[in-house]
Parts: sequence; C-alpha cells; structure tokens
Amino acid sequence: MSYFTNSRPEILAIVPPGVKTVLDVGCGAGTFATALKDKTGCEVWGIEPVSEVATEAKKVLDNVITGLFDDAIQQVNRKFDLVCFNDVLEHMPDPWSCLKKTRMLLNNGGMVIASMPNILHYQEFFDILFQKDWKYSDAGIMDKTHLRFFTKKSMVRMFEECQYRIIDVKGLDPTPSKKMGLLSLLSFGYFNEMRYPQFAIQATVK
Repeated sequence: MSYFTNSRPEILAIVPPGVKTVLDVGCGAGTFATALKDKTGCEVWGIEPVSEVATEAKKVLDNVITGLFDDAIQQVNRKFDLVCFNDVLEHMPDPWSCLKKTRMLLNNGGMVIASMPNILHYQEFFDILFQKDWKYSDAGIMDKTHLRFFTKKSMVRMFEECQYRIIDVKGLDPTPSKKMGLLSLLSFGYFNEMRYPQFAIQATVK
C-alpha cells in the first residue's frame, strides 16, 4: 500500500510557488495531494485507476476521476497550473502520448513535475553488468509493473520530443555509499547520476 500512501516530501519541495490548481495523475489515496493542499491551499484534482484507492482519495481531494489516464482526461473540463506524475510514466505503455495530451491540460506558464526511476542506479547497473541478469521485483526500480525504463538522458529526451522545455532535473535520495561517492569524485562527476535511484523533472510547454 506504500505506493498509494507516500507523501513525497521531496516532490513537495519543488512545487513552484503560486500554484492554485493541480492535477495529480496516479494520486493514490491522496497523501501527497493532502500535503500539497496543506502547504499551498491549492485545489487538487486526481486521476487514479485503482477504484478502492480512488475511493480513499475522494475523501481528501477536490475531485477524483477513477480510470486510466486516456479515459479519465475525457472527463476533465478545465486546465491546471501544475500536473504531477509521481512514479507514473514508467507504468504507461506510451508515456510520450500521455505527455503530449498533458500539454492541453496546462494553463499558460503551467508546469509538469514527474519523478521517474533511474535504470542506471548503481545497484541495478552492477546487477545487470556482473550477474548478467534482468531480475524484476515487487517494488523499486525493477518493479514488475514497470513498462518503460529510463536514464536521466532519456527522460529529458522524452520530454523534449513532446515539446517541453526542461526547467530542472534533480536527483532524488542519493545513495550514502562512500564507494559511489569516491567513484563519482575520481571520474570528475561522470558516474554521478548512478548515485540516484530516481530523478525529478520540472518542465513547461515550449
């Protein structure tokens, strides 16, 4: 249930000031949205495909649409200052199509924030390199429900291909491993992105 109840303080910290309307795609039980509303007083809509989880979100969000993204946006009749995809795009068969459709949901100057797992995280990278294995798990970067896998570079490329301008890309939850810190230092930062299991992207429409 943790996927549905994570408050995501690291994402909350990069929400731009002045946001008044937010669409939280894959809102789960509404824990992140509740924290966002408490912090900014904004109006938050949610999209959630799991019906029993959406029922919980309806208790705390201003509006929740139950269903997959492509179907749910047919019921959205307004635009937003911010659209959030917290660990969502990697679960979609065509996140490029999703991002293109999201452009139509943004107010002028609106922003998209997305957090996405990094397949080059050192743990997964070394498992593939030295164990010659691609092993799925119940959670994390190798979650068996992930349909797409990204590096920092390919995340940025996807957004740019969908006609977004990147504002910032931020590594989340860096590993405390001293070995990785030393490797990054000795490589003059070349391996630095391997320290991060996730990246958060802030982008606006070009």
